[in-house]
Amino acid sequence: MTPPSRQGDRSGRRDGMPENLGPLSAPSITRAIAISIIGRTVIYYPVLTSTMDEARKQARAGLPEGTVVIAEKQTAGRGRLKRTWFAPEGNIALSVVLYPRLADLPSLIMLSSLAVLHSIQTVTGIRGRIKWPNDVLVNGKKVCGILIETDVRRQKVNYAIVGIGINVNLSPADFPEIESSAASLSKELGKDVSRLGLVRALLAEMDRLYLTLKAGGSLYEEWRDNLDTLGKHVRATSVDGVQEGIAESADRDCSLCLRTTDGKLVRIMSGDVTLSL
Repeated sequence: MTPPSRQGDRSGRRDGMPENLGPLSAPSITRAIAISIIGRTVIYYPVLTSTMDEARKQARAGLPEGTVVIAEKQTAGRGRLKRTWFAPEGNIALSVVLYPRLADLPSLIMLSSLAVLHSIQTVTGIRGRIKWPNDVLVNGKKVCGILIETDVRRQKVNYAIVGIGINVNLSPADFPEIESSAASLSKELGKDVSRLGLVRALLAEMDRLYLTLKAGGSLYEEWRDNLDTLGKHVRATSVDGVQEGIAESADRDCSLCLRTTDGKLVRIMSGDVTLSL
């Protein structure tokens, strides 16, 4: 493994204009960024098998809440439902260590997807949507995958890891496996996007939304209003099998309410949805 670089305990001072056009590094990410929790400690790797695995190690070692593990290139990343997540050079692959309250666990789905939406729009002007529960879409194609892993024992959250992968400067045509379903920000804009600027915006937005949660605020309404899935006829695959129907609503616990073809209303707590043709 290539040795990491680390920058920690940043004060969040606004003591100069941030440089958002340079390469990724721990100091460049944390420099003069106004944050309270998420991003105070950043560990950067040129190459890493999985930021999720490394972040889990850091959580078990007791590193501070908000520690970010980021890799220039990820060789064995994974997404939801044990899928492979491609993270070649030019993209963003990072994971964040959190120690949230048990009641806030469902809201991490909302926090992460909304933070990605906000930061993409801030940096590029591109408006995305959320495919239930937390994939981020641009023009109907997936530009970001989010994976959340938790360790909960006896109603106590030992840690939560939020992994985020964003297709930034990627040509989907170079990857036949994902070409039909994947979007990238550079393809949408017709030019490369500053990954450093996007990472900094993302961490600042995650930090802001996490502080909102800790203060008792809700992210539910905005998350619900940005769901691209609602009102559409979908096929939902979960541990209970496959259901088809209209996605009517989503609840505060992030479950999806589906009106099946035989008129029943079923609640899906986790799984995957696709448009039903």
